[in-house]
Amino acid sequence: MSEVERQMVRVGAGGECPVDHRYFSKRKTARVVEPSDRPVEQTDDGVWHIRDYALARQVLRGPATKQAGFKVELAEQMPGLDQKPVLFQDGPEHQSQRRQIARFFTPKTTSENYRAMMEAYADELIAGLRDSGQVELSHVSLKMAVRVAARVVGLTNSRLPGMAGRLDNFLKYDPGDAGGFSWQPKQIAGFLQANYAMLAFYALDVRPAIQARRRQRQEDVISHLLDQEYSDREILVECVTYGAAGMATTREFILTAAWHLLENPQLAEIYMSGDEDERYDLLREILRLEPVVANLYRRATAEIELEYAGQILTIPQEALIDLHINGINADPTVVGEHPDSICPGRPLEKRAQPPVMAFGDGHHRCPGAFIAIQETDIFLQRLFAIEGLRLVGEPALGHNDLIKSYEIRKFVVAAG
Repeated sequence: MSEVERQMVRVGAGGECPVDHRYFSKRKTARVVEPSDRPVEQTDDGVWHIRDYALARQVLRGPATKQAGFKVELAEQMPGLDQKPVLFQDGPEHQSQRRQIARFFTPKTTSENYRAMMEAYADELIAGLRDSGQVELSHVSLKMAVRVAARVVGLTNSRLPGMAGRLDNFLKYDPGDAGGFSWQPKQIAGFLQANYAMLAFYALDVRPAIQARRRQRQEDVISHLLDQEYSDREILVECVTYGAAGMATTREFILTAAWHLLENPQLAEIYMSGDEDERYDLLREILRLEPVVANLYRRATAEIELEYAGQILTIPQEALIDLHINGINADPTVVGEHPDSICPGRPLEKRAQPPVMAFGDGHHRCPGAFIAIQETDIFLQRLFAIEGLRLVGEPALGHNDLIKSYEIRKFVVAAG
């Protein structure tokens, strides 16, 4: 592609979408097609569903909600947690903790403290692909995501290798919903397996890290939590939270970005020929289209009045609100034409930032957003520098109901 063509792709003329969408990837991972004619609705079960960007912004940035989903109700009932995990905190407590941990996730910290480690480990993983000629990329992306998350959190003193598998085993099982535990064989098995996985994670990964940092603090999340006088149990829950967020979500994003680039050589060329800012923008656009977490949940702590189409909608106190990120990220009033396909250089409505709400918004916006993009870019640069890289077969698409994410498996790539 010539430089003129590259500039046309990135900039466009007159604000229109500059991409010929006959050749560009459509959304792959959504479980359902979000109805474009129902930006907000209340279903018979009392749940409010929001697919409109402006309404979602009002909810997520407003003061009258608290975190729901991610088994928050179960976490609130766990004994021995005097300090709730940051994911489940709200109000001044949450804001204070977020300010204190922000230093681990800034672009400056990411580049200075983590970039060299990311680059070295990505080189090691890609060398394995070059040597073997073929790999299951979901295994490789898991290793990459866990190594980076472990460095940020402080999980660097494991007694045995295999922390990636232990975290993955925990996320495979749903230990029951907020409505209570039932004595069904499948749920009993899931409960026992999830608890065994958490016990192994604590004994082999978390406890050794805590012990090492009790002797000498380091610049990581576990050291910070010890300074805050968190108990071992509270640190374990935080490690599961950060592990799930840093491992599961980034792992899947690496895969879906690779999938789009492998199936679309023109898109891969745009990515590989761009500078860092241009590559980051394209990755954010892919994430806008393929948000790893498809649904965010909030519980109304007071009546919420939303203005929409000249009307006032009132969400009652205690109502559950389901924010449909696939629908929100495809709101044409924000993202313009072709909302269900990838458009490099897409112009967005001025209040929106790429990747729209794929990292959430408001008080609970993902703190590791920059880390995830940089980590993905470092890995994909090296992956797509391999000559003759190709996809072997069709990846298998599944979903994880615990974190409302997609899962891509059997993702085999070959080189040469």
